[in-house]
Amino acid sequence: MSTMPDALNEIVEEFTEVPEPERLELLLEFSRELPALPERLADHPELFEQVVECQSPLFLVVEVAQDAQHTTRLFFSAPPEAPTTRGFASVLAAGLDGSTAADILAVPEDMPQQLGLSRALSPLRMRGMSAMLARIKRQITEQLGA
Repeated sequence: MSTMPDALNEIVEEFTEVPEPERLELLLEFSRELPALPERLADHPELFEQVVECQSPLFLVVEVAQDAQHTTRLFFSAPPEAPTTRGFASVLAAGLDGSTAADILAVPEDMPQQLGLSRALSPLRMRGMSAMLARIKRQITEQLGA
């Protein structure tokens, strides 16, 4: 039984069902689907945290609603010329945005490795993916504690 939100679990399954040589192309497809920033955030770079472990510039902001479930919204900014970084940000956005804080905090730390990209991507890129997930969890924890 997965401890991931259904949407993220479906994405992981999609990656594992695709033959290994085609997984990088699937990640690139996700990179083209990264949602644009809402206008209210686009002009406020000070709200974003840079994930310095990523090889390309990636910035994220997490918003935890003050509702009963602590519904969580994720926003990412990465340049179009960074498709791998954008692809993983898009996987996280599609799989986690709108989930409860508890569901996101329960996502296993090795979720990036579950995509089956470890042989297609460098260990440095895989570390960047893991760092994005860690930053999201840390920002949620900080907001819940405030």
